[in-house]
Amino acid sequence: MKNSLIVLIIVCTLVSCNNKKSTPKPYAYMRIDLPTRKYQNLKTGYPFSFSYSKHAYIEQDKAYDAEKYWINVVYPSINAKIHLSYKDVTNNFAAYSDDSHKLAYKHYIKAEAINEKGYTNKKDNVYGIVYNIKGNTASSIQFFVTDSTKHFLRGSLYFNCKPNKDSLAPFIQYMHTDIKHMIESFKWSKNNSKK
Repeated sequence: MKNSLIVLIIVCTLVSCNNKKSTPKPYAYMRIDLPTRKYQNLKTGYPFSFSYSKHAYIEQDKAYDAEKYWINVVYPSINAKIHLSYKDVTNNFAAYSDDSHKLAYKHYIKAEAINEKGYTNKKDNVYGIVYNIKGNTASSIQFFVTDSTKHFLRGSLYFNCKPNKDSLAPFIQYMHTDIKHMIESFKWSKNNSKK
């Protein structure tokens, strides 16, 4: 019995003392289940309409300087908001366009890259630019849509957390698809313009 115990201890010691080097495992993030894509239409009462996620809701912008048609598309399950600010165009399209460009490029300090993509929908008279901002920036996607003569709407995506491009990557990709759908469904309302 004593011999068996000694042999068992020696075997265990030899097996546990191998020369394999351990390698550190990479830092991992939790698995993310994003909401399924289902869309609804914005209710009337605005000088524009679009389709947005059924997992989001619309709230009036409560900022002290918010104007009448400024709204937020709120995604509570992923802690994100798309801020939308609408302006009437009265011979000031160039100023609004320049402001949108400057606001997107304010993130250049932290951005790894800023990619611009144009959008054209001649049928509904909707034109715009989407700014995809790469890196640990406060806003990952900004855009504007306009008809260049009466309407101008600027949008920006924000997450309510510290920017981390790696952990936010699946959410940014998800929101990129929703914003693309929003822009592609965009229309100007004839009865609410210029109020």
